[in-house]
Amino acid sequence: MASARLEIESIAAGGDGVARSDGLVVFVPRTAPGDIADVEWTAKKGSRFARGRALAFDVESPARVDPPCEHYVRDRCGGCQLQHIRYQSQLAAKSVIVRDAIERIGKREIGLPSVHASAREWRYRRKLTMTMRRSSGRWIAGLHAYDSPDTVFDLRECPITEDAVLATWREIMNASDELPRAAELRGAVSTGDAGAAFLLEGGTRWPRARNLLERVPALAAVWWLAEGKDEAELVANAGDTAGALGASFQQINATVARELASYVRGRVAAHEPRSVVDAYSGTGDLAVELARDGIRVTAIELDRAAAARCGELLPDSSRSITGRVEEELPSVLPADVVVLNPPRKGVDERVTSELEERAAEVRAIVYVSCNPATLARDLSRLPRWRIASLQAFDMFPQTAHVETVCELIPEAT
Repeated sequence: MASARLEIESIAAGGDGVARSDGLVVFVPRTAPGDIADVEWTAKKGSRFARGRALAFDVESPARVDPPCEHYVRDRCGGCQLQHIRYQSQLAAKSVIVRDAIERIGKREIGLPSVHASAREWRYRRKLTMTMRRSSGRWIAGLHAYDSPDTVFDLRECPITEDAVLATWREIMNASDELPRAAELRGAVSTGDAGAAFLLEGGTRWPRARNLLERVPALAAVWWLAEGKDEAELVANAGDTAGALGASFQQINATVARELASYVRGRVAAHEPRSVVDAYSGTGDLAVELARDGIRVTAIELDRAAAARCGELLPDSSRSITGRVEEELPSVLPADVVVLNPPRKGVDERVTSELEERAAEVRAIVYVSCNPATLARDLSRLPRWRIASLQAFDMFPQTAHVETVCELIPEAT
């Protein structure tokens, strides 16, 4: 165990403060740029990195504030990472996170990107996922401590989550005797225009799923991903098909999601496309909007229910394909613009390889990323493309996550 008085220089991608000691990079949770603290850490022999903890603060950063959430301090909740930092300083930290990833991993020189702020710093989440465990003969639902991922605390409040989501969770826990028998489950409540949906993961038998729907009036749909299954099943539904799709991916911060979508449509429209490929299209929100503008859209989505919903909404001149982007993309090119909106792991290398080989056939790529590191990695695989614009969006205040829209055009353009 080593210790020293260190100054926190910046915030790393995961939300930890970054300090340095004799060439060693020390990541220190719950610190802010400008903090000077007594830090202890253990480093593996030969490693250039270590994770430490602050023992005491000699100087507190002017960016530091008292976090309002009791779980953040008492239970060391890992759901948020930046509640102890002023909001404007959070935005500045996220700008640095994006720039450092693009320059260090992507090998592209860029300035500090602007980060579009969220209108709501609190109560913006429309979805809350929690781990459910049996404790003293009853179910508890909560999150994990950031420094003890195997533990689960009983969550009572979450100031970044909408009241309606929390109220639905409380109703579910009051009816938890209807849940499957299991040592541990995972559940997610999400809200939308058609009501709330509950997705339960785990268990092998659930004969009382309909009972849960009847006892929780706020729920429009109950989905179940049984142990060993690959796809969730709709097991109880009080609403229409749109409400049932609540288990599919949806944006957590509705206001910022709309602003981001508008920005993406603007970047696509700037290239005056007649044809667009919308890859990882989800239920087709973007694809439908582009089709309404008279653009011929090919949407690609792996989730069958989401792809089917997209297909129902698209006009005859456009189409929705169910499949993996890396397998379907070659057959739908050329296109004027390709939109990529992958999950956190980024795109398969076959996608960047195809776009690199066919740069002369595509006017632009608009890449929407929820992970700066995988965005940067994918950019490193696209040397024939240059960054035309880059804009970050703060979809998740109080956390270290940031959304980035990167517009790419062929180098020859």
